[in-house]
Amino acid sequence: MKYKKTKELLIIIPTYNEEKHINQLLDQLEKPEIASIADILVMDDGSTDGTNWIVKSRNHALVTHIFNLGYGGALQLGYKYAIRRGYKYVIQMDADGQHDPCNVPLLYHYLKTEDENGHCPDIVLGSRFLKGGESFYLSPIKRFAIGLFRKVIKWATKKDITDPTTGLQGLSKRAVLYYSRYLHFDNQYPDANMIMQMLLLGFRVEEVPAIMHARETGVSMHSGLKPIIYMLHMAYSLLAVWIRIKVLKKDLGAVNDILLS
Repeated sequence: MKYKKTKELLIIIPTYNEEKHINQLLDQLEKPEIASIADILVMDDGSTDGTNWIVKSRNHALVTHIFNLGYGGALQLGYKYAIRRGYKYVIQMDADGQHDPCNVPLLYHYLKTEDENGHCPDIVLGSRFLKGGESFYLSPIKRFAIGLFRKVIKWATKKDITDPTTGLQGLSKRAVLYYSRYLHFDNQYPDANMIMQMLLLGFRVEEVPAIMHARETGVSMHSGLKPIIYMLHMAYSLLAVWIRIKVLKKDLGAVNDILLS
């Protein structure tokens, strides 16, 4: 049967063992105010629970990894799917209930809103720290990391980003196309490093207030010693991004055609 697409927005949801949350999330995304504007793609990154079967029963687009490729790997394959299917916009959100679906129409609206020069954003970040946003308890390590990454991004790009670790993001086709290409996206921890990369390359990045909730059950990808490993990895990655783009002048040629499109 030939694939038919009538919407310009795709919601990408990376999942790994989220059977306790995915039904509730899909219930909310299937409400008319969101279902009327967006298709849903679930990237099942090698789950060993019932996540895969739940999504299949609800007839949404599903890509299943035999092995766990990591959060970034799941997202990048989702970007490739979006480009192949001709979607104009992508919104990525987590499957664990932390990203409230009420954010979807807002992100979509801002992706299509022109600035005073007639340009639309390439990336719209959902920030829990802007006025009108809502956050949840963050560990001291996480708060320290966010503060550090804010300062590094400000130093490198001269732009204030209040929530550099947000996973709730809206992307234009230009941003999705760039991310979908080989070596343009971190396949493990795509986070503040990707935001800094896109700013340095000339993509337009904006923030809007977002509603986020604490995870109620299950194990976070940043549990145990993982926050420390994550922070060290991200600090190294931010430095590597800056050297690659500002010192070695890498990737500037690859991005020109996309920015001019």
